[in-house]
Amino acid sequence: MRSLFSRSKGKAALVAVALIAAISPAAQAQPVAIAVDPGPADDSFYVPPSPLPAGAPGDIIRWRVSKSGQFSDTVNSWQVMYLSTDEHDRPNAVTGTILVPKSVNPATAPIVSFAVGTHGGAFRCTPSSMISIGALYERPAVADMLKAGYAVAVTDYAGYHPNPKTTYITGRSEGHAVIDVVRAGQKLSKLSTTSKVFFRGYSQGGGAALWGAQLQPTYGAEVNLAGVVAGGVPGDLVLVTLGLDGSRGFGFLLYALIGLDNAYPEIKLASYLNDAGRAAVADLQTSSCTLELLVKYKGKSLSDFTVDTPVQDPLLAAVARNKLGGMPVKVPVLQYHGASDDIVAFGQADTLHKTYCRAGVNLFWKTYPVDHITGIYQGNVDAMTFLKDRVAGTPAVSNC
Repeated sequence: MRSLFSRSKGKAALVAVALIAAISPAAQAQPVAIAVDPGPADDSFYVPPSPLPAGAPGDIIRWRVSKSGQFSDTVNSWQVMYLSTDEHDRPNAVTGTILVPKSVNPATAPIVSFAVGTHGGAFRCTPSSMISIGALYERPAVADMLKAGYAVAVTDYAGYHPNPKTTYITGRSEGHAVIDVVRAGQKLSKLSTTSKVFFRGYSQGGGAALWGAQLQPTYGAEVNLAGVVAGGVPGDLVLVTLGLDGSRGFGFLLYALIGLDNAYPEIKLASYLNDAGRAAVADLQTSSCTLELLVKYKGKSLSDFTVDTPVQDPLLAAVARNKLGGMPVKVPVLQYHGASDDIVAFGQADTLHKTYCRAGVNLFWKTYPVDHITGIYQGNVDAMTFLKDRVAGTPAVSNC
């Protein structure tokens, strides 16, 4: 990747000062003043320090001013690495992008933690990189939120660096990252800790948004969460992933196995792979993004890549730990799904919404007569209406 930034040697002293300020306890208590570009200009920005610095979830490890594609003229943008917590409740480092419209006062702007959908396991797929070059496939949703005057905080999720090890579809890790990117944005760019916060996402992002909402009362109680928008949600990975065997979306199943194996090494995915499987896993972790997942692996089956099924007790236990619905969400929710979804099974999402309703969640459930890909864009209008109503203080209506 070409360097996004350039610096002169004359800035060295200022950079050192900014780095010290960014990691000091006093600086963590106050928004960082953006004066210089202290983060590495190259891809080493994404490499977590070892050991990790001491601090709390959401504390900033490093940051740099960044480009934001077609939003660059109207938006202030920063890439950030922040402390978070993995699926085993251990400290980790996650990167992301903070976008703040130049036309708004950061101190009063609502904040949306936007959880992106599946990007793929290769480093080139990193959501922050896609934002910087204007290639984020969910940019219509981001554009609508920025136009409405919202700050948008986008987590990359864990594991995106030059030697990637993403923990795709692991709920607790993703939920923590969704919460902590808000905390990082508040520390970095003068976003208010009292502004209304929303979690929004589709597909993987819909699951991450709901995981964040489930965890927020205990993990991020000071985050002023006011609502959640979640579309195309993979709430039950057994019904989602195993249903993809031999389908258009098989690449998502294979990537889910890789992500779970990265998070739970006891799965030992490598022990089940044949030569084709080893080549496919290497491809998914070094080369393939969303389009390749859909095109290169369409119609494939696990039997094409394995000598024995990996669907054994360790995998089933990991899948069970990542099932949504075990904790109620305390704020209003808009959940939607395509009735003809061919990648994330409709029935399990319907079951999830009914589970939340039985738990007393203030939830509005909506369906559209579309497939999964079309659903990425179909729900944008209703999502924006929901967000604007919550910002305005309009009471949410449930159809449970």
